[in-house]
Amino acid sequence: MHERNVDERPVSENGGGASARPMLAADRDGFISRHGLWTDTHYAAAGQNRRVIDEIGIEMVRFSFVDQHGILRSKTITRAGVAAAMRSGITVPSSLVLKDTSGQSVFAVFSEETGVGIDGFSGAGDIVLVPDPTTFRVLPWTERTAWVLCDLRFPDGSPVPFCTRSILRNELTALAAKGYGMTVGAELEFHVFRATDTDITSAHVGAPGRPGDALPTMPTTRGSQLLHEESLDRMQPLVDALYRGLTLLDLPLRSLELEFGPSQFELTMEAGDAASIADAIVLCRTAVRRIAAGLGYHATFMSRPQGAEGASTGWHLHQSLVDLETGEGVFLPETADEPLSPLGASYLAGLLAHAPAAAAFSTPTVNGYKRYQPFSLAPDRIAWGVDNKGAMVRAVGGVGDPATRLENRSGEPAANPYLYIASQLISGMDGVDRGLVPPAPTTNPYQADAERLPSSLGDAVTALDGDEAFRHALGDTVVDWYLTIKRAEYARYLRHVSDWEQREYFDIF
Repeated sequence: MHERNVDERPVSENGGGASARPMLAADRDGFISRHGLWTDTHYAAAGQNRRVIDEIGIEMVRFSFVDQHGILRSKTITRAGVAAAMRSGITVPSSLVLKDTSGQSVFAVFSEETGVGIDGFSGAGDIVLVPDPTTFRVLPWTERTAWVLCDLRFPDGSPVPFCTRSILRNELTALAAKGYGMTVGAELEFHVFRATDTDITSAHVGAPGRPGDALPTMPTTRGSQLLHEESLDRMQPLVDALYRGLTLLDLPLRSLELEFGPSQFELTMEAGDAASIADAIVLCRTAVRRIAAGLGYHATFMSRPQGAEGASTGWHLHQSLVDLETGEGVFLPETADEPLSPLGASYLAGLLAHAPAAAAFSTPTVNGYKRYQPFSLAPDRIAWGVDNKGAMVRAVGGVGDPATRLENRSGEPAANPYLYIASQLISGMDGVDRGLVPPAPTTNPYQADAERLPSSLGDAVTALDGDEAFRHALGDTVVDWYLTIKRAEYARYLRHVSDWEQREYFDIF
């Protein structure tokens, strides 16, 4: 006879047996239950989370969501409020998904007609953070604090279309309907500087549309010595702390490396399910910054910060498709004279065809386009090569190699992981659906007769505006929302008088 756990629902409430959902009586009704937002897996994970909270004495839990820029926004809930938050979520202003990177709202958030294109955002009204208890983690850089990732819903239970985590999952669901799953691996480069002054002064205080000055920093490594072991040794306390922290978070860390540029590092992750790796990258970037800060460093995933002009950082996204029925990769070629299967070649052709539009997601900042330099291990044009690290897309593997994949080297490490990965899937599958054929691979990627990558964020958003594959996949509402935010950000950049202009013109004219 099955013995009922004291936390299980009674049979009359769909409990009992293999599908029993561990849940306290007080937790049986709420926003999440009423709208059917959790599966049995979520309920079981929530029960386990509660036990962890009790056993190790967690006092606070951060309920976080990833905004349009890939930045974590959260509310911290005390232990007494966690049960209610798990039952019904928590509310945040809907205007959070209508802002540029400076925190400036780019829509009329207090008007009845906001210009977003759908209802639910008038008056900066609330949206609901719905926790995903399978993402629960205990944070290693602070005391008695845990973290859980959330999805966005309107108060009536309907999905918020601008939830970027849901956008990726929707694309993966559409892919699964075709019989495929997506595997990705990530190489994330970043800079670590030594913080010279952590005191915030009035110069560092900003406002929406006008961020304050960045805190001053100094370099940590000399550069120009790729994988130099002794240089990494000098940073060993940081390397040790990153290893401990990232593994305590159960992130799929594969390596920590010294990169070519001064103060430049790289971490790589084991390949895995696209949705899981996207979640991991979100938490990983925050963890790196917080762990580094605890040791007196400033880590940044900005692609080309001042003081690092010689070596920008990138995010190389490895990607492949698997057959859900057999579990086998579908990019593997059948003969040694082809680098990819016909399906893989069409997927590659889609990546190339939509590269200008996808750049708005893979390189979503003004700064990221300053990375596209010739002979820099970053691409500057839309081309592909067989195991060529200067090309935008690198084909890796071959006949008999189950790890055969494509590596897009054009992304920046600040990209929203859900939108970056979704952009690749939309591009590649349009190539598959249309049976596109890629051009011949290049052996001279910086001299190839190929279209240049967009030279600016403005050029990229213009390309996205006119890309029908993205509009068909994401819908006009989502595309126009993203374009509005990025155009406002880019327009603010164009209005700014830079230090270059001041040096160049102020004295001679």
